[in-house]
Amino acid sequence: MFDGYDSCSEDTSSSSSSEESEEEVAPLPSNLPIIKNNGQVYTYPDGKSGMATCEMCGMVGVRDAFYSKTKRFCSVSCSRSYSSNSKKASILARLQGKPPTKKAKVLQKQPLVAKLAAYAQYQATLQNQAKTKAGNTAVSMEGFSWGNYINSNSFIAAPVTCFKHAPMGTCWGDISENVRVEVPNTDCSLPTKVFWIAGIVKLAGYNALLRYEGFENDPGLDFWCNVCGSDIHPVGWCAASGKPLVPPRTIQHKYTNWKAFLVKRLTGAKTLPPDFSQKVSESMQYPFKPCMRVEVVDKRHLCRTRVAVVESVIGGRLRLVYEESEDRTDDFWCHMHSPLIHHIGWSRSIGHRFKRSDITKKQDGHFDTPPHLFAKVKEVDQSGEWFKEGMKLEAIDPLNLSTICVATIRKVIQNFLLNGLTTSGKLAPLQHQ
Repeated sequence: MFDGYDSCSEDTSSSSSSEESEEEVAPLPSNLPIIKNNGQVYTYPDGKSGMATCEMCGMVGVRDAFYSKTKRFCSVSCSRSYSSNSKKASILARLQGKPPTKKAKVLQKQPLVAKLAAYAQYQATLQNQAKTKAGNTAVSMEGFSWGNYINSNSFIAAPVTCFKHAPMGTCWGDISENVRVEVPNTDCSLPTKVFWIAGIVKLAGYNALLRYEGFENDPGLDFWCNVCGSDIHPVGWCAASGKPLVPPRTIQHKYTNWKAFLVKRLTGAKTLPPDFSQKVSESMQYPFKPCMRVEVVDKRHLCRTRVAVVESVIGGRLRLVYEESEDRTDDFWCHMHSPLIHHIGWSRSIGHRFKRSDITKKQDGHFDTPPHLFAKVKEVDQSGEWFKEGMKLEAIDPLNLSTICVATIRKVIQNFLLNGLTTSGKLAPLQHQ
């Protein structure tokens, strides 16, 4: 198991007010767009210089319009006043929220106002362009880290075993803290990809906080990794695959015989099952495929269904696009085992309301989903008392899922209840984060 081990190693100061008052304002680049305001022409800022705040009067303006190379003051008056006898009084007035001196206002009032207006218009244009671009692209989740979120707040994540319908939900029992795995060694200067053994310190869903063997209680190089990822393997994988095991550079000096260290640390330790990657792959295979047609609840009229087409499948969740959506933006998300989706013809077979599509024939490549792929409704013993039309009950408001309302049974369709909510009889809302 340890044949894969490889012993490879591997001054700033402020200028005087007199100097600042004699320096000229640096001109704005000539290639920038311009704006006219009250007969005066000003250029837009280039976005790099940004804004500046006067250290004397507190006025905010475009940095390029300020005086001196350091751009610390909005006017000659402020530059001189900064070192005058009234320096302390002026700063105190600014801290107390009082307006700047009248003299400072008059000298630069019009240029600053005009340039601020230009800057505001320029920023608004950039924001509109960014919104337009963001609206045409998919939202990325790369900026959010579950590991950092859990760690920074000391939260406890719900384990994968709580979600039997999710990938690996029924075979996650082998994953726990202290399980050892082989992962890439990122603390190494070798040109080739090498690996080292790490132990699971903490679990958060599919993610695990890993610590390299040899760091003991030092969390300096701890890192989060998706246990189902392609770079995590059971102990012994490197030996079988001919990959080198190289200790991290930070602790390489701690032991002279790393092979003996690994034998001692791994004796009796647990690792991933040999077929773990195969189980992951199998759990990610879904019977629903793009272009399949289904009947799904109409999100605008919850009491009826309509035809939709599977656009994509992610983690067992289906993105369904209603068949009549020309731009393919009228969609609906649900899990493949959801009771809200059915095979084509289901509504007619049980007498449920159905919105007929204006499309007379199926589009090329679209095909009806086989009925056996849908979750079967459990048989319920209906002998004795059973649901009847007109009965009252409590039901989750489909338009406000955090609220439970009084509802009336309008119709019983096989084992499905068609409820009408009495919104005036709301009960206490469910607690949610």
